[in-house]
Amino acid sequence: MSDSPIDPTLLDRLADVAVHTGLNIQPGQQLVITAPADALPLVRRITTAAYKAGASLVTPILSDADLTLARFQHGADDSFDTAAGWLYRGMADAYAGGAARLAIVGEDPMLLSDMDAARVSRAGKATSTAYKPALEKISNFEINWSICSWPGLSWARRMFPDLPGAQAQARLAKAIFAASRVDRDDPVAAWADHNAALKTRSSWLNDQRFTALHFKSPGTDLTVGLADDHEWHGGASPAQNGVTCNPNIPTEEVFTTPHARRVNGTVRSTKPLSHQGSLIDGIEVTFSDGRITDARADKGQDILRELIATDEGAAHLGEVALVPHGSPISQSGLLFYNTLFDENAACHIALGQCYSKCFLDGASLSPDQITAKGGNSSLIHVDWMIGGPDTDIDGIAADGTATPVFRKGEWA
Repeated sequence: MSDSPIDPTLLDRLADVAVHTGLNIQPGQQLVITAPADALPLVRRITTAAYKAGASLVTPILSDADLTLARFQHGADDSFDTAAGWLYRGMADAYAGGAARLAIVGEDPMLLSDMDAARVSRAGKATSTAYKPALEKISNFEINWSICSWPGLSWARRMFPDLPGAQAQARLAKAIFAASRVDRDDPVAAWADHNAALKTRSSWLNDQRFTALHFKSPGTDLTVGLADDHEWHGGASPAQNGVTCNPNIPTEEVFTTPHARRVNGTVRSTKPLSHQGSLIDGIEVTFSDGRITDARADKGQDILRELIATDEGAAHLGEVALVPHGSPISQSGLLFYNTLFDENAACHIALGQCYSKCFLDGASLSPDQITAKGGNSSLIHVDWMIGGPDTDIDGIAADGTATPVFRKGEWA
């Protein structure tokens, strides 16, 4: 790959970070990888690094943009309520047996933007339903898992349409490597330092025991109640299997579980949301007692409303996350059209499923206990950005006392 616009040395470092920092793969552990087919150069490196680390079996599952488009262009209408349940049950079985999970993203984020939106929505719902047994293993943090990125050519062209393909891909690769901290001499050490800083933030928030956060910025006046016995996390965390991993490469957030029935006010998005190949921009929603009662968007409003109608939990929050405006991804000035990156440029909230690990002793709680404490359940988990340079956040204590958490988009 000597003629590749992607630096092979930094790609090797990304593979090492994915295996040793992202996953922390254990000797004898299996690994399931999902990736776009054109990410094979990274898949091969990660597979090699995983075997060197002692993995017993690496199983890659590849997707292809042309094959995906073929379905939407030529598939029968009634086929869009079908999903490969057998595949997702197999993945759930693998995770139940102790396998780790790595997702490599790199597809064109707008791949399905010209396809029938109703079909895209139906296919997405069918997949979410079929994937739920596997997703629960991930959202409950039962296994060590992680996500990293490949600088796909179609994605690069989407981000940098004025550049020739090779130059666009080189620029995207550089941005991914910087955000993933693999442009440092010792990326694993850089991640250790970064994780320590995130731990300091989450520990401070846990010490405060706020009952709510109040967000204030242009277009936003939102009070997010926090779940009973919630716990803040950020960076590296131990999964229920005892393995400490970094679920997201990159990450700049500290996050916790909101109370699904104690969110009130209006909030406006600060960045576009790329969802299932479509762009939703200018989101503005109103919450009452935790539930969305009104939803609008300047672009993609119908898609937003279909998303919220996925199930009852889709109209409630499952996550709230704090990210300073000064984060490296924010300061890059780039819109990635990819939630993994864009959510780490701004404070954000997520509609849908909560993370059980964001409760004190969350691993010991039953689904009913999580619900009683305010945790949300849904087929979806979709993050969208609400923070920026004008964002002020106060932490609200049980007695109503307000403590500054963010001022002008930065930690106070």
